[in-house]
Amino acid sequence: MRRSSKKSSSSSAAAVPTKAVSKEIERIDQLFFTYADSSSSMIDPEGIETLCSHLEVPHTDVRILMLAWKMGCEKQGYFTLDEWRTGMKALRADSISKLKKAFPELVQEVTRSSNFHDFYPYAFRYCLTEDKKKCIEIPVACELLNLVLSLQFRPQVEKLINYLKHQNEYKVINMDQWMGFLRFCNEINFPSLDNYDADQAWPLILDNFVEWLRANEN
Repeated sequence: MRRSSKKSSSSSAAAVPTKAVSKEIERIDQLFFTYADSSSSMIDPEGIETLCSHLEVPHTDVRILMLAWKMGCEKQGYFTLDEWRTGMKALRADSISKLKKAFPELVQEVTRSSNFHDFYPYAFRYCLTEDKKKCIEIPVACELLNLVLSLQFRPQVEKLINYLKHQNEYKVINMDQWMGFLRFCNEINFPSLDNYDADQAWPLILDNFVEWLRANEN
């Protein structure tokens, strides 16, 4: 009889955290369906705008892109229930107030070097709005650069956006060029450009950018 009593009490103890976890998931799900479209069972662009208004941030705020990264969202402007659960559980957020409080920690997490090197290409892929699409248009690239890089590298990003808007050779940006922008910001002395070597296999667009910078400087 003693053995059965011990087993019963330990089972009860184990059930407590399980019950708490299930309650948390229930609240996370309830929050999801506050914003989800009833026909698609996803949070669509309209739902995201409502979510942003409740979070008191613009839908173009970089923190919304960071949130999508944390959820592992695959399609721009849409959150599935599984993605939502992944992100909210990781952020320990089952209410709007908790999600607001989680933003500073999320920003710190994303801006850590190892995570940023995952977030930066994710931001590019997230903006590929069609299947099999491999490039983003110049205006989109300019907006995205301003969103994800300007906090760390504002002088470089301002010049790069200015160049992209005024050049006529490129209509779209591919992933190799996108990653080249980050490498440029990390490695090249700016504004002197004294360590830029065109022989180091930079994307051609960056060779052209550097030529443009030097020509405008002179």
